[in-house]
Amino acid sequence: MPELLELMPAEVQTRLNRGDRLVWIDVREPEEIALARIEEAQLIPMQSVPAEVQHLESLADEGDLIVICHHGVRSLQVAAWLRQQGLENCFSLAGGIDRWSREIDPTVPRY
Repeated sequence: MPELLELMPAEVQTRLNRGDRLVWIDVREPEEIALARIEEAQLIPMQSVPAEVQHLESLADEGDLIVICHHGVRSLQVAAWLRQQGLENCFSLAGGIDRWSREIDPTVPRY
């Protein structure tokens, strides 16, 4: 059975609370980041991901990659693609930053 590709916001929060090392990767566009962001997230727009694979590999050595977008569609595509490139410890945040705002951190603006 393949490893889970998506993590629910509550699961990510539990892992953060536990002190797990997680690296946020935001694959949205800069204009979306301007509207709402998770401060710790590194911006790597979706179309830039292939050129950033080596950088992402080094980040994956530091901790699990949590890939986020607006509603979780782009991040799921990116996480699946990264897994195909051999990055086993990357996950998409289910529901994206919108669901994170609704379920975990209401200080993150919704748009």
